[in-house]
Amino acid sequence: MWLLLRCAYPLRILLPLRGEWMGRRGLPRSLAPGPPRRRYRKEALPALEVPVSPVTTTEIRQYLRAHGIPFQDGHSCLRAPSPFVGSTDIKNQKKDSTTSFCLFIDKTTGHFLCMTSLAEGSWEDFQASVEGRGDGAKEGVLLTEGPEAEDREEVLRIWNRAIPLWELPDPDEAKVARVMFGLTKVTDDTLRRFSVRYLRSTRSLVFPWFTPGSARLRGLKLLGAEDQGNEVQYVETTIPRPGAYHNLFGLPLISRRDAEVVLTSRELDSLALSQSMGLPTLSLPRGTVCLPPALLPYLEQFRRIVFWLGDDLRSWEAAKLFARKLNPKRCSLVRPGNQQPRPLEALNQGLSLPRILRTALPAWHKSIVSFRQLREEVLGELSNVEQAAGVRWSRFPDLNRLLKGHRKGELTVFTGPTGSGKTTFISEYALDLCTQGVNTLWGSFEISNVRLARVMLTQFAVARLEEQLDKYEEWADRFEDLPLYFMTFHGQQSIRSVIDTMQHAVYVYDVCHVVIDNLQFMMGHEQFSTDRIAAQDFIVGAFRKFATDNNCHVTLVIHPRKEDDDKELQTASIFGSAKASQEADNVLILQDRKLVTGPGKRYLQVSKNRFDGDVGVFPLEFNKSSLTFSIPPKSKARLKKIKDDNGLVTKKSSSGKKGAGHQNSKTCLGQDPTSQIPPSP
Repeated sequence: MWLLLRCAYPLRILLPLRGEWMGRRGLPRSLAPGPPRRRYRKEALPALEVPVSPVTTTEIRQYLRAHGIPFQDGHSCLRAPSPFVGSTDIKNQKKDSTTSFCLFIDKTTGHFLCMTSLAEGSWEDFQASVEGRGDGAKEGVLLTEGPEAEDREEVLRIWNRAIPLWELPDPDEAKVARVMFGLTKVTDDTLRRFSVRYLRSTRSLVFPWFTPGSARLRGLKLLGAEDQGNEVQYVETTIPRPGAYHNLFGLPLISRRDAEVVLTSRELDSLALSQSMGLPTLSLPRGTVCLPPALLPYLEQFRRIVFWLGDDLRSWEAAKLFARKLNPKRCSLVRPGNQQPRPLEALNQGLSLPRILRTALPAWHKSIVSFRQLREEVLGELSNVEQAAGVRWSRFPDLNRLLKGHRKGELTVFTGPTGSGKTTFISEYALDLCTQGVNTLWGSFEISNVRLARVMLTQFAVARLEEQLDKYEEWADRFEDLPLYFMTFHGQQSIRSVIDTMQHAVYVYDVCHVVIDNLQFMMGHEQFSTDRIAAQDFIVGAFRKFATDNNCHVTLVIHPRKEDDDKELQTASIFGSAKASQEADNVLILQDRKLVTGPGKRYLQVSKNRFDGDVGVFPLEFNKSSLTFSIPPKSKARLKKIKDDNGLVTKKSSSGKKGAGHQNSKTCLGQDPTSQIPPSP
């Protein structure tokens, strides 16, 4: 049987018991605290030992021409005859054959996919197959792997147990299910065309994933729903895991003649759109979180793509990001608004879906625009002030009062004294956002990824797992489901290699927050390394340009100049010229005041905030057992505003007891030899 387990998090989790589907380690993989409820696969991004430029579209074209391979230029891919079907001589394949030009090569990465045989691989794999190199390159080694045997058995078992809604023996049960998922106006015929079923034991809708071009079942998505006051929260579970779940729901209903498609973030919205308008519609497997490049070949045939992902600014930002992958010139976006909700809600409210689609705005415009082209976006920000401020921290409420939120496209400079705990703090700072669905890429050049991951896992569990190893697998599974990636660089690296890796992460994983710890490890590789100030200015400018061009937030850790221990750091204390603080949208300083008469005090100072100008400081308390700086609920931290960057903070937060002795040893990652802020009485 299945047990509906209520946790201390906003949503409940479907926990299967004996005889039912469970994760390979005996635990469900959706035990991540709080939203989002989608789950992800992480991969370590490959390290580039030397600056190596990725393959370019020009290089791909030149290679195809040099080998006499005909090709056609597409929106995001090049189309060519496939060496994995029919004749092995791709030069002699007839252009009018059913298998010709069925190979799609991604213009950005060189990754290829054969739509007929489902063979796929890297650009190097394709070169090896063309040139006859490698072991069995043409014997199907590169064929897309199907689901593992364990997953395949579970997929078939769940699918065979699920039944259509209209076949439920109890009419009241069917009515409750429709109300629960908002399907009161969705007909049985629509559910039948999309092959949607219902699993009674878990009260979940079951959406199938069929192999393109056949009726073979490759995977499933289970969607559970529960009432959360005024709204319904959905819990998703995919088989196989999300990293391998590349289901464009609705793809079997698309014909080769279709030239326009509407993309949604939920399967329920695709049902509503198809029923109301009869237009081709597809649902993205990971919603607004990510558009995997592996799906781009399936969208090449469309001359116009409309994104209708949701009714909030986060959906709007995701739509603009995805449109860049698909060629913005053919994309249009439905702007979120009260009269333009997501498709299923529009259907239930009796709104006109065709009218809403006609208001879709083009995703592409020239370099110079007028206010007329921007007025809708300005209205959207004014109507959704909190969403426009970005993602809010859950562990640092005082940071929300100052910065208002974490926004894409900004550059944050973070500094603090040596040994004050910069890496420990910034890891929790980034982890807080990552648990809320902010796809994060970590570049740690100072410490190893193993040590960093250990610290973040401890912060995630809010407990020392070495003292409770029996809970390691549970917390590791939950931590693994976060959209968190790590660069495999260590030590000094070239800025070109780092930027190339960041570009790859943004394109493939839709990363929207990059943490670089720290800038000094890239200065020795630049051509003007003799002039460290010029090198730093160049690197800061490169990160500023990357953040703006890719609409990705970059958090850059920079060491300060050497200052006297009795002086507080200021914006001018950042190493190098003033370019770092000038280019930054936000400047954060981790202050560590050493006291002779008592324990030292740490606090975070926001000395620059380009969003709305609020600056100030608030105390931090280090918890050695959980390696966290987030203030406990019992602590009464008082936010203090400062007028400018030159004023020293002279007032102390109220405290009860005075500390004992002062320790002079420096703080290492995950340690706190210096003292803590005394708690308020």
